[in-house]
Amino acid sequence: MSTTEKKMNVGSFNLDHTKVKAPFVRLAGVKEGVNGDVVRKYDIRFCQPNKEHLEMPAIHSLEHMMAEFSRNHSDRIVDISPMGCQTGYYMAFINHDDYEDVLAILEKTLNDVLAANEVPACNEIQCGWAASHSLEGAKKAAKEMLEKRAEWATVF
Repeated sequence: MSTTEKKMNVGSFNLDHTKVKAPFVRLAGVKEGVNGDVVRKYDIRFCQPNKEHLEMPAIHSLEHMMAEFSRNHSDRIVDISPMGCQTGYYMAFINHDDYEDVLAILEKTLNDVLAANEVPACNEIQCGWAASHSLEGAKKAAKEMLEKRAEWATVF
């Protein structure tokens, strides 16, 4: 059995990255806690896997901006994390299962990125690598993602 046929522990490793069509937003995982809380993790894919990627300063700035701005639109966000492959982010919500609302929150957040004049917490006191940021790169990625808003629900 090849690696691609073997079921992996990480859900995204079971996704055929050659068949997806970025950009998209897909439910990547659901975990239920012992007390009944449910965390849903979304794959927010900005770039086509293995064909394009975001540059690290843009990823870093977009992470700061989405982490800060998204919480203005929802108190259900647990975390926003960049993917190591540099093609997107994971966004986790607790006790929130409305996919259309997730898309609306993301859209509002990316519009906030376009309106921003600075990257939040972009300094040595609040950031572990403050020299690695790009407001322009973050805005470009947000703009390109928003331009394809109608495609977000289509993964393949």
